[in-house]
Amino acid sequence: MVNSLFNWLLVGCIALLHPFYVSKVEINHNAKDKNVEISIRIFTDDLELTLRKFGNIPINLSAPKDIAATDKLINKYIQDKLRITIDDKISSIQYLGFEINKESVWIYYEIPQINTIKKVGINCSLLYDYKQEQMNIIQLTANGKDVSYKLDNPKSYVSFSF
Repeated sequence: MVNSLFNWLLVGCIALLHPFYVSKVEINHNAKDKNVEISIRIFTDDLELTLRKFGNIPINLSAPKDIAATDKLINKYIQDKLRITIDDKISSIQYLGFEINKESVWIYYEIPQINTIKKVGINCSLLYDYKQEQMNIIQLTANGKDVSYKLDNPKSYVSFSF
């Protein structure tokens, strides 16, 4: 929690100096339910502009004309830009949906049937095709530990061992 607060305060201070482009990927191993919960937070306008270019169609996340098509486009983009390996095995992330919360979009995924975690590799290039200044903050909670890392474009890979 403290790491998360510090990351957002740091980003807030940077924002006062000049525009910034940031997303946050939170990955939480839920040992009780034996799954990995993934929450992705992206500024709505940044994601809309990126999806318009990616899907070559107009899109309004606040009032989508076709929810199923919007879900499909979001999922296709995220699946293309976020890859997670757990204990050296590529994980299949399962799309749960998205919601708008003020200026941000929260996108939810899960990876079922994960009993334990020893090593996690994350390849994340979210919005790198939108702005060169894009950064992605990765926060991982597993085995009672909180770790985080900031990926600056073009760096897209980080791994954690427990």
